[in-house]
Amino acid sequence: MKNNLMKKTKLIFVGILIALISVSATDAQRRRSRVKPKVKPQPIIFAVVNDGQMIEPLGLVDKGNLEAATGGDGDEKDLAAFAKSYYQPKTTYQLVFGGADAGTVTVTGSNAKADCNKNMAQITVQSKKTKLKGFVMALATSDLADKSITGVRRLPTAAERAEIETLVRAEFVKQSVTASAAKNLKYHNLTALDVDNDKRAEMVGTFWVETAPTTRALLFFIADKNANGKYAIGLSEFKTIKQDELMSGADIKTVDEGIYHERLLDALEYDGDTSAEIFTYTQSFEGSSFSAYSRREGKWEKAFEGSNYHCAY
Repeated sequence: MKNNLMKKTKLIFVGILIALISVSATDAQRRRSRVKPKVKPQPIIFAVVNDGQMIEPLGLVDKGNLEAATGGDGDEKDLAAFAKSYYQPKTTYQLVFGGADAGTVTVTGSNAKADCNKNMAQITVQSKKTKLKGFVMALATSDLADKSITGVRRLPTAAERAEIETLVRAEFVKQSVTASAAKNLKYHNLTALDVDNDKRAEMVGTFWVETAPTTRALLFFIADKNANGKYAIGLSEFKTIKQDELMSGADIKTVDEGIYHERLLDALEYDGDTSAEIFTYTQSFEGSSFSAYSRREGKWEKAFEGSNYHCAY
């Protein structure tokens, strides 16, 4: 009788134990199901500016297309969400120089509530390939699509420069700049890239001339080398700037220093074809704008335009 009672007690105890384990497992499973998996931020491309000390969002990559990212004039919630996704301290991105992986960019801080640069971040750059300073800028990305790009980014040879300057003078004259003004070329940048690994360098340049004491003519261009080994301008963006058009009575010399000039950032393949796109940066008084140029069926065309508000001038 006593033994039977002990057996029944043990069976009841085991049953209770199994039930408790089952309930515990079920609760744990429910808790796990309530925890949302961490969502990977959408791939992004940044401009690396200010002597390699800051990044700002150029565009988000969506199935081979670029779309605008949150700008500095976005609302407070969007700016906070963007910073949480992309600007956490110690977040790292790939530095892109010559269209290829050239090191890393590490976020050190940001301030979505700052008066200026609300959606920019402070960074440090680690690279053995380049030192970013002044007009030598770069790109950074969370997803380098094509690692086969050669990474060519260099100064032109003397012969290349002479050939390009002849083309640039002709282009200025074509845009109604006098031949005498076009003789005195000035430039902010002339860089050789190889966007499609064909061993023939594309030339990307930012030139300007003084057409009057208070007027400047600005030219951004991409030049390609043809099968005969000669360069031709495949894309050009021309504009004139007058001092009385500048904000708050700024002096025309601010234009000479680089404002309003479209300048090279770098090249990056993001849309799945065999040629990298060329990205540019234009600084204005209140922010910056970006463009991406893609060569399609042998012709350069603008594939993307974006902007980022910094603060009022």
